[in-house]
Amino acid sequence: MNDRPVSEDTVPEPNAPKAPRKSRLIGIGLLTLFFFSVFIALGAWQIERLSWKLDLIARVDARVHAPAAQLPDEAAWGSVDAANDEYRHVTASGRFLHDRSALVYASTERGPGYWVLTPLQLDNGAIVYVNRGWVPTDRKEASSRAEGDTAGPVQVTGLLRITEPGGTLLRSNDPAEGRWYSRDVEAMGKTAGLSRVAPFFIDADDTPNQGGLPVGGLTIVKFPNSHLSYALTWFAMAALSLVGGAILIRAERRR
Repeated sequence: MNDRPVSEDTVPEPNAPKAPRKSRLIGIGLLTLFFFSVFIALGAWQIERLSWKLDLIARVDARVHAPAAQLPDEAAWGSVDAANDEYRHVTASGRFLHDRSALVYASTERGPGYWVLTPLQLDNGAIVYVNRGWVPTDRKEASSRAEGDTAGPVQVTGLLRITEPGGTLLRSNDPAEGRWYSRDVEAMGKTAGLSRVAPFFIDADDTPNQGGLPVGGLTIVKFPNSHLSYALTWFAMAALSLVGGAILIRAERRR
């Protein structure tokens, strides 16, 4: 019998477990840390937004329910802004220029129709537009609601609103054709040939007009506030990213 020595090179060695590659483990760890950090940052940002929104709601609520104050002086109109003045409860006196009114398309709780934006000429000659309220589509023509066009001196009370230039997201104002989709009072004044027009308007309160139209007091003062739910969602995603990273690392180490 031919007994030939077996080379050590031909002797099979038992399978030895392979150590997990450090680069893969480091990569998984870094990726997990990245997603965790991003989700935590987004959650913290929503908490900041929540604080800002609650402060905004409190400030606006205080303005709406405060006693009506006189409009800012014309010299101060340039400093009027949304952050400090919008929804302020104000009052103004003057005469309506009904023949210079503009109609702005509106969709309200009463249905589709138009806002009636009428210039109010103040005692000093300056102009402040007043959103006198809503009229239905079939009462668009001024002649169909002439009894509501008050003549002579009037006093208007309502909420100060900042001009809405340009139009809406889907439709642009067309001053030449008299089609308005936002309450751009500066453009309205220019189209009507008026000067010294305030960069804001007044949303009239619910004081009834003769004949029942326009219908005022339809201002909706409501701010969506979902920041807490968004924050909880991002924090939950951060926790899930840690769990997912741990599962991947554990699976990699078992290979």
